[in-house]
Amino acid sequence: MPISASANNPLALYHHLTPRDRHLLTQLDEHLVLTTDQVHRLHYRAMRTCQIRLRELYTLGLLDRFKFARLIGGSEPWHWVLGLAGARFMAGATGRPAPTVRAHRDQVNRLAARPRLPHLLATNEFFVRLAFTARIDQRVRLDRWWSERTATTRFMRVRPDGHGLWTENGRTVGWFLETDMGTEPLTRVVAKLEAYERLAASGGPTYPVLFWLPNADRESHLQQMLRGMLPEVPVATATHDKDPADAVWLPVDGWQRVSLVDLPTDHGMNTVSNPNWVEGQLDLSGQADLAA
Repeated sequence: MPISASANNPLALYHHLTPRDRHLLTQLDEHLVLTTDQVHRLHYRAMRTCQIRLRELYTLGLLDRFKFARLIGGSEPWHWVLGLAGARFMAGATGRPAPTVRAHRDQVNRLAARPRLPHLLATNEFFVRLAFTARIDQRVRLDRWWSERTATTRFMRVRPDGHGLWTENGRTVGWFLETDMGTEPLTRVVAKLEAYERLAASGGPTYPVLFWLPNADRESHLQQMLRGMLPEVPVATATHDKDPADAVWLPVDGWQRVSLVDLPTDHGMNTVSNPNWVEGQLDLSGQADLAA
């Protein structure tokens, strides 16, 4: 169990924290939950080293964890979230009020019982795959990884499951992610494009909307529907079993799958509501992420 005594003197924990630990705490503060395998791909070379360090951070109360049983026997991997000490550390880092013991426990319980937890994990998996590619290939960068909460706050007019910026061959492409789990009628999925069209019409970014779908049949049916309506923003589709860093994206106005860098992108006009512009300058560095 985590060391509860540390909650009375959080400063005593900080000398245990490495830059990698602080980066992980920041990611969990933004994206709420990551599995052991996802943390491994984001930050470690060896799985055993990852497991040992996660257990140490759990013991210190900086991380908490949960997992569920499988129907076919065994259990799912550990799902890692901020522990009370970690949540209080991030509250201090971001200027938020520190959570109480009860408030933090309730938040973790709500997250674990959240019906959309698989959807959240799938969304995070999309970005973890891109981040892993960027770790092992210095020619590409994942410049921005915003959660639904941050993207909705910063863009205001849309509510994507995530937003990112990807740089390859000197070109930076943005996108809005819509993670589909096959639980909604396709008419409702398609209706989400209206908000992105309004954002583009108001001078905001015209980024491709990426529909990430659970299987090829679902993708085929969505493509057929989209090709009959000609969206006013770029749209591309791919399936969960594909690596989003590869040439797997099928634009609705084309017949050949392309990479992220080949998708059209427009970072939008210099307006107060466009977070890509900072003090009149186009800023695609991703440095504003923590300020969100």
